[in-house]
Amino acid sequence: MTVTDEKTWPDAAQWTGKIYSDGWRPSEGGVQPVLEPATGERLAEVGVAAPADVARAGTLAARAQRDWAEAAPQERAQVLLRTAQALRDNAGAVREWIVRESGGVPAKGDYEIAAGLSQLAQAAGLASLPLGEILSPSAPAETSYAWRVPLGVVGVVNPWNAPLLFAMRALAPALVLGNAVLLKPDPLTPVSGGVVVARLFEEAGLPQGLLHVLPGGPGTGEAVVADPHVAMVVFTGSTEAGRAVARAAGDRLKRVALELGGKNSIVVLDDADIDSAAAAGAMSSFGYQGQACVAAGRHLVHADVVAPYTEALIRQAAALRVGDPREEGVALGPVISEHQAARIERIVDESVAAGARVLAGGRRDGLFYPPTVLDRVERTMPAFTEEIFGPVAPLVAFRSDKEAVEIANDTAYGLTAAVHSRSMPRAAAVAEQLRTGMVHLNDVSAKDAANAPFGGMGASGNGSRIGGTANLEQFTQWRWMTTPGSD
Repeated sequence: MTVTDEKTWPDAAQWTGKIYSDGWRPSEGGVQPVLEPATGERLAEVGVAAPADVARAGTLAARAQRDWAEAAPQERAQVLLRTAQALRDNAGAVREWIVRESGGVPAKGDYEIAAGLSQLAQAAGLASLPLGEILSPSAPAETSYAWRVPLGVVGVVNPWNAPLLFAMRALAPALVLGNAVLLKPDPLTPVSGGVVVARLFEEAGLPQGLLHVLPGGPGTGEAVVADPHVAMVVFTGSTEAGRAVARAAGDRLKRVALELGGKNSIVVLDDADIDSAAAAGAMSSFGYQGQACVAAGRHLVHADVVAPYTEALIRQAAALRVGDPREEGVALGPVISEHQAARIERIVDESVAAGARVLAGGRRDGLFYPPTVLDRVERTMPAFTEEIFGPVAPLVAFRSDKEAVEIANDTAYGLTAAVHSRSMPRAAAVAEQLRTGMVHLNDVSAKDAANAPFGGMGASGNGSRIGGTANLEQFTQWRWMTTPGSD
């Protein structure tokens, strides 16, 4: 049985060729196929939301949000908990969609499901937190207090690389805090990042009109950002696209949360456990074909240990089988598209032409790009300067902790990093000098947690954070009220 069989969840007869907007309905923008990157097979067909669909969704969402904001916080939290149960009940089908639609191995699907469950549970807990405070009065006997209120309608423009996780990371806190949501999944993953999400919330009993799933390309995203009912936009994607979203939102005085690209470093000091550091480095660069904003795009290794680290990293790369992610023993599936494969190929080839050396991998077979290790990487090469978004580990040697910090900070990005050392004080001292929003000691760079304020600095974002109590700041706004004292 395949995921396209109508007997599997979610029922294809219900949503094929449609969008989710106050129920499943035909779209004004026609339909698009959903293709499997590993085989090219046509998996399904979804509706494409035109600007008219977005406008209708915005109107309905604004109307439904008013009643939702008045619902008891515990009632909103229960919807999230029921959504989590629906995800558990349908985990096998959801995993299959993630594997076939995004090209990730089953373990990647399991990770997204587990992380999505964590996001739902963490967000449900927000309903029990205090949302206001009593202020000092400015006049005798006056009562002065402030509390947080929903923004209204939140637009979410979702990426293709972790579609279920990123959808839940934005939707769960936005909804539990009383907002409605317009979700635009990426056209490469409209099922696992859109249809699946709609069906989970539908099964959980989320009232109609609060969630609209609007697949489409840039035009659909532009309509979501521009819609007058949308008060805030959550965008996850490239820095270039993020700047365009920020300009459009800024012109309309809308709040925007941007989680953008990264050029993240694994820093390996001379006293590190080399095998452990290489295992973390391999996972950070090669996991899900390196297609993550938090992937390691640089391996900065002390010159005294660069040889054993390189050997260990090559062993890690050689042990990773590339192929159809549904096959037993495959560790790396295809990259998401020909465009992405060509980009990786260009960055590696241009760096090799400039003097870098391929120690492992380096040649693709269609969309299958093997784990690749490069040394002799200079700071002027594309492999050093550009976000690769592929399974490539560029090696750069350094001779002092100060030099390691300087090399790591030689980028406009500032998302995440990892530092490896047997001395925690030394590792922490290096980590504190890195201009990143997140840093992990003796661990991978690609790390996430539902209760952590996730986000970056510089070209990796606009200072916004999503996760844990940071969601209160993102998805609500303050209201202040005073009442005069009685005579």
